[in-house]
Amino acid sequence: MNRDIAVLGAGMHPWGKWGRNFVEYGLAAARQALADAGLAWGDVQYVAGADTIRNGYPGFIAGATFAQALGWSGARVSSCYAACASGAQAIDHARARILAGLCDVALVVGADAAPKGFFKPVGGDRPDDPDWLRFRLLGATNPIYFALAARRRMAVHGATTDDFAAVKVKNARHGLANPNARYRKEVTAEDVRASAVVADPLRLLDICATSDGGAALVLTSMEFARAHGIADPVRIAALSTVTPTFPKTVLDLPDFATDSAMTVAPPERPFRSAIAHAAYEEAGIGPGDLSLAEVYDLSTALELDWYEDIGLCEPGGAEALLRSGATAIGGRVPVNPSGGLASFGEAIPAQAIAQVCELAWQLRGRAEGRQVEGARTGIAVNQGLFGHGSAVIAVR
Repeated sequence: MNRDIAVLGAGMHPWGKWGRNFVEYGLAAARQALADAGLAWGDVQYVAGADTIRNGYPGFIAGATFAQALGWSGARVSSCYAACASGAQAIDHARARILAGLCDVALVVGADAAPKGFFKPVGGDRPDDPDWLRFRLLGATNPIYFALAARRRMAVHGATTDDFAAVKVKNARHGLANPNARYRKEVTAEDVRASAVVADPLRLLDICATSDGGAALVLTSMEFARAHGIADPVRIAALSTVTPTFPKTVLDLPDFATDSAMTVAPPERPFRSAIAHAAYEEAGIGPGDLSLAEVYDLSTALELDWYEDIGLCEPGGAEALLRSGATAIGGRVPVNPSGGLASFGEAIPAQAIAQVCELAWQLRGRAEGRQVEGARTGIAVNQGLFGHGSAVIAVR
């Protein structure tokens, strides 16, 4: 069965701290995506919204919220929340509906107006909520476990803080030419080393910010695309949202007390690697076929882990791959040519959608100033808390 769907439109509202309602960001992105596709809002049969849980009730019903903002049209809607994988889950909903033959044109939208500083648990005191527990009992904000993962990488693979700084330098350079990036400034290794320590060994410039932003995609059946004169569109060839296998080995603090990995041999493939490899299997390709990758660089150290998780190198080889220049634009497989979270910050429900927007622009040859030469295949990956993660493979 051919599971390809077409990406006809991509749109974004620039990331930043704009002080406006998240709906404005999503609306702007949706209108851009529709214009990019050459379609009108009335052509959309299905809206998949990626939820934001920090923006009141409208954020929990994002599909209907964006449909209302665009103007009630009778389109069917869905809304979903999957932490950092929310956008990819929304893409998955739309893809499934198209492949089932229930619609030809779907709009996927995610947007956020993020609070400044560390994310906090939502909903007040909730002692049954792992997020609440890790904050209240362990004092473990997100940068704490980013730092624990970084320390592990240093101990196991010999990574240095200079390697982490080099990731930031690379991504900042990539983001210079991206009009949607929040931070468009050259960064040096000295700048990283001079920034404040947030959670040792990570400094302020090693960790992504929280941002406002929006992203949207217009997805269609291949038949619809061809009927409208687009014979060779960018296609989503695979989408993986697999969960961990027993024993769970996700490096998330809330799981430490119940993780059976302490007493049972780990699974053959760690969780993040399993996410990517399920997508490879579905698309019928391997890491060697990639032209570029968009990975979820919540911290500079985490980007190095992703190199190995998506198969760009063997475990322990990420530092050498980075130092070789292979993951910079002009290298063998550029990683985060968009600038990544290092240049954007994190707008949770929009992020996975934004990654696919970048894949679409790259594969069309429209990523001006940051174009990966001859790009034909790209992967976008991320991981949310508690077993949520995603990998999307786009081809042309």
